[in-house]
Amino acid sequence: MRILLLGSGGREHALAWKLNQSVWTNPLYIAPGNPGTAKHGINVPLDITDFDAIRKFCISEKIEMVIVGPEEPLVNGLYDYFKATEELQKIYFIGPSKKGAQLEGSKAFAKAFMKRHAIPTANYKEFTIDNYEEGLKYLQQHPLPIVLKADGLAAGKGVMICQSYVEAVAEFELMIQEAKFGEASKKVVVEDFLSGIELSVFAITDGKNYLILPEAKDYKRIGEGDKGLMTGGMGAVSPVPFATPGFMFKVEERIIKPTINGLFKEGIEYTGFVFFGLINVNGDPYVIEYNCRMGDPETEVVIPRLETDLVGICIAATQQELDKVVMRTDIRAAATIVAVSRGYPTGYEKGYEISGLDGKYGKQSMIFHAGTKEDDKKNIVTNGGRVLCVTSFGEDIEDAVNTSLDVLDHIDYDGMFYRTDIGYEFIPPKPGETQKK
Repeated sequence: MRILLLGSGGREHALAWKLNQSVWTNPLYIAPGNPGTAKHGINVPLDITDFDAIRKFCISEKIEMVIVGPEEPLVNGLYDYFKATEELQKIYFIGPSKKGAQLEGSKAFAKAFMKRHAIPTANYKEFTIDNYEEGLKYLQQHPLPIVLKADGLAAGKGVMICQSYVEAVAEFELMIQEAKFGEASKKVVVEDFLSGIELSVFAITDGKNYLILPEAKDYKRIGEGDKGLMTGGMGAVSPVPFATPGFMFKVEERIIKPTINGLFKEGIEYTGFVFFGLINVNGDPYVIEYNCRMGDPETEVVIPRLETDLVGICIAATQQELDKVVMRTDIRAAATIVAVSRGYPTGYEKGYEISGLDGKYGKQSMIFHAGTKEDDKKNIVTNGGRVLCVTSFGEDIEDAVNTSLDVLDHIDYDGMFYRTDIGYEFIPPKPGETQKK
C-alpha cells in the first residue's frame, strides 16, 4: 500500500517507524519529514498546508492512504478537501472532518459538545469582545485559581492558570483586547480549576467503533519537578500506574463511549485518532481537552508499545471494522525524554551539530527526531526548540527512564538540555532521598 504520512516532528518519526514495519507498507512517503523519518521512508518537500500540492502528489504517486500527524491541516479541512475532490475520494484518509477537528480547533465547541453529551469536564463560560465587561465581573467573583483558554489553536501555549485576580484580569485583557494569541484568543473560555493528576488516553475510531490505545502521562513544564514555563512536552511514560482497570472502565464508560457516540449521533465524520487529555480527580476522570490527533511526546511511548499492525488498524478504521481488530500491547514500560535547545520554550538558536546519534544503543532504545535537519555537509543539526527524544523500554518506569538517560549521556550538541526526572511520581525515592515535588 502506498502511504503518505503528513508531518515533521517526533510524533511523525514514531509513526513512520511503526508504519514501516507493516507488511502492507510499500512505499511510505513522509511530508516533509525529518532526517529521522528518512530512515523509514521517503521524505518529500511538501507544505502540509498546501492542499493543492498534496493533491498533485497523491495523484502522481498513486497514494492509497493518507495519515495526518499534526492538527493544522485537519482543522483547516484537509479531510473535506479530499472528499470533495473526485480524484482523491477513494484514498483512505486517517483524520477527522473539519467539524470533527473542532474538538481541538475550538475550546468552546469542545466544551459545548461535552455538555450536550454529559461528559465530565470543568464548569466554564466563554467570552469575546462583545461581552468583555461581563467577563471581567465574572473573573473577579470566580474562585482561585482561574483557568483561561484561548478558543483556537495556539501551539500549545493558549492555556493560562492564574493564581490571582490581578493576573487573571491582565491575561484576559491581553488575550481579548491585545490579541495575545492572535485569532485564537478572540474568544476565551474561562474554566474552573480541577485539582488532580493528568494523563493522556488515546483511541482510534471509525466513526462508530473504537479501539483504545495504551495510555500515557506527559510532562509539560521545562524544569525538574514540573516547575517553570509550559512547553510542548519534555517527556512521557506509559503505562500510567494509577490507570487501573477500574479507573479505565470509568474513562471508557463516562468519556470515550459518550464522545464516539456523540460524534455519530451528530453526524460528524470522524475516522482517526482522538486524544483525551484527562485529569484524575479523587479517582474520577474529567476531560481537560480533546486533540484530533495523537499527542507529542506521548506518541513516542504509545506507538512503541503497540504490537498490532498499525496499517492494519488504519485500514480497519476506514472500513468501519475496528470491532474486528484485536489490540495487542507490549507489557513493558516505556519512557521518552525530550532533549531541547538552550532557551526553549522562549528564544533559542539552531544549527548546532548533533553527535552520538549513531551509537549502538540496543533494541530497547529508539531515538526519534523532532527538530533536526541535514546541513550542507550532511551533518544532523538542531532545527527547533524540541530537538529529539529517546524512548526506552524497561521492566518498570524507573528502568525505562534510566535507560533513556544512559543513551542521552552519549548524545551532545551545544545548548542541549533535558529533564532527568520524567516519571518521578512513579519512581520510589532511594534510601535517604525524599520524593521530588
